[in-house]
Amino acid sequence: MEADNKTGLYGLMAEFDTASAVVRAAKRTYSAGYRKINGYSPYPIEELSEAIGFHKTILPWLVFAGGLIGGLAGFGMMYFTSVIDYPIMVGGRPFLSIPSFIPITFECTILGAALTAVVSMILLNGLPQPYHPVFNVPRFALASRERFFLVVEAKDPKYDYAETKDFLESLKPQEVFDVEK
Repeated sequence: MEADNKTGLYGLMAEFDTASAVVRAAKRTYSAGYRKINGYSPYPIEELSEAIGFHKTILPWLVFAGGLIGGLAGFGMMYFTSVIDYPIMVGGRPFLSIPSFIPITFECTILGAALTAVVSMILLNGLPQPYHPVFNVPRFALASRERFFLVVEAKDPKYDYAETKDFLESLKPQEVFDVEK
């Protein structure tokens, strides 16, 4: 198979020895115009996620919406029960007694926000994902112990096999691997 005609590739992977080396490489890769990149390390590196452009997320807005919907649903449930479906006069207070609705509304707000956060995190992280092409590279097993990896995906608009491989090699990694699909 020719190097220019690698259609069965997920992308290219570069292996680094240190966290600072992979962060420097990620910053250079991002500034070179690559956007479909990902970094793998044995422990979280905040600078790495910032270097590859993972700082924008819709999660806070989803959690806010889930909390708002949960709170409105809790208040609506209390309103329907106390005012429409089964109104009971207790101690002369009105059927729509907002102070007594606050605890249930608060708890439903928390429940809605928490459930939205859990489900959104699972879906936004692409889970469950029992298979990923990076596991086709035998050296990637070291990502959980001592090595750092940077992957440029083939679906990146700037990706060209030869140019991207030359670029990754210019970052002085230990080695550059083809990642098969």
